[in-house]
Amino acid sequence: MKGKLLFATASAAILMLAACGQQTTKAPVTTVGEGLRFCESTYPYEGGVLIANFGTEELNPLNGEGKGYIVRYKAGEAPKVVIPADGNLSAPKSMFLRDGRLFVCDVNKVVVYDLNQPGTAPQVISFPEGELFVNDLAADGDVLYASVTNTGRIFRLDISDPAAVGAPEPWLEIPGPNGLVIRDGAMFVASYPADGQTTDAHVIYRIADLSNPVAEPFVALPGQYDGIAFSGDGKLLYVTNWSPAGLSRIDLATRAVEPVAIELEQPLAGPADMTVADGVVYVPDLPNSRVVVFAE
Repeated sequence: MKGKLLFATASAAILMLAACGQQTTKAPVTTVGEGLRFCESTYPYEGGVLIANFGTEELNPLNGEGKGYIVRYKAGEAPKVVIPADGNLSAPKSMFLRDGRLFVCDVNKVVVYDLNQPGTAPQVISFPEGELFVNDLAADGDVLYASVTNTGRIFRLDISDPAAVGAPEPWLEIPGPNGLVIRDGAMFVASYPADGQTTDAHVIYRIADLSNPVAEPFVALPGQYDGIAFSGDGKLLYVTNWSPAGLSRIDLATRAVEPVAIELEQPLAGPADMTVADGVVYVPDLPNSRVVVFAE
């Protein structure tokens, strides 16, 4: 089923631009780099986060080298490899956990590992030919949604039995869907231009009714948006942007946008699929092979 797409209004764009000119919030930060190599995604796990890494010599989000791996990071502990480079992952991106099974986006597929049985062969859910940039995952009940950035499609998969995941079905088309989050029956989508050419269609979208999907711009300033996450209290929406590289938060009630000024010796280059968990924000900086960590 394909939903309809409604384009941004001028008033929303003005609101966004005005908000971006307001004062920023500075946050003291730490950075994590040990054991990481081109880390694109984070996901909350056991009091810390899982971090997905390409593990390659050169940065290529569509590589097929099979060197991808997943690391667990928790403050005060040494990084631990949860999924080694077993040849099944090449450019692992966003993750989702259900009943001990870890779903991982990769090139043209989602790979599902049973964390309760380490070393067992994973499920591999292949996507149709050409659906390469499988990017993010978000669930509503027993339906898992997966964005594919290069074709502008969001798919849905039946995960009522995580041990036997259903085949991906086309659900909605949005320009460059990247990050996904769902709360109270509504989905928010961060749009990213797969070809690097930002247009007026690359904004933050909201889909108010998942049973009758219509994508409407929520904030209308174009960007190269990647990660998206709710704040701990559910009142704000964090988004990462590659151009200009940075992090902002959106007030869900007013749609006002406030940049988050992060003080780093080396600025963010490619902030990707972020996580907010237990009052802590984790932002993977993909080109710099590090995760930036700070309190909300």
